[in-house]
Amino acid sequence: MVKVRFLGHAAFYIEGSRRILIDPFLSGNPQAAVKPEELEADLILVTHAHGDHIGDAIEIAKRSGAKIVAMFDVANYISQQAEGVEVIGMNYGPTEIDGVGIVQVPAWHSSSDGVHSIGNASGYIVKLDGKTIYHAGDTFVFLDMGLFNELYGPIDLALLPIGGHFTMGPREAAKAVELLKPRKVVPMHYNTWPPISANPEEFKRLVGDKAEVIILQPGEELEL
Repeated sequence: MVKVRFLGHAAFYIEGSRRILIDPFLSGNPQAAVKPEELEADLILVTHAHGDHIGDAIEIAKRSGAKIVAMFDVANYISQQAEGVEVIGMNYGPTEIDGVGIVQVPAWHSSSDGVHSIGNASGYIVKLDGKTIYHAGDTFVFLDMGLFNELYGPIDLALLPIGGHFTMGPREAAKAVELLKPRKVVPMHYNTWPPISANPEEFKRLVGDKAEVIILQPGEELEL
């Protein structure tokens, strides 16, 4: 059994034979369901260099001994601030880390510290205990999403941004569901701040019967 808990914004905690955090932005996150000191992890996946995605990755890794995984350039950026933490840089493609299958895939988005561009944005396809989970990161919809299902599917769960302004809105995310063909989908990256206000029920209506849409509140979880 794999449990997936929504921590708010784009942060998720995946728990099975390994504990995986993705984009653990908790401090300063008005949606945050937990505090950084309440989490232990084995792996922390970072999709890009923006502060609302790197978040508390370094603090949690230092305390729990987690390895941080990120795009090669983003990993180098994190390493400069994370003495004593194992940071693994990769680039678009598949690998395995501590028994977890990880595919870093493209995302259409910027990646910076707010001043300088740092690497490229990404998403992740995670294979854990027989389940496949796709975290899109921050992105717009693109046709190559269809390859993710073809190469690595079936996708049990897709985590998709719907907030618009910086990412897909509900309409674009619904199209992504058509391409990805996941069994279940959870919307994320919406209603944290006014620019990314969105109605998840609209997204659910647009998806229709193409997948089971599960709207999680921060702190809630589902089982796969």
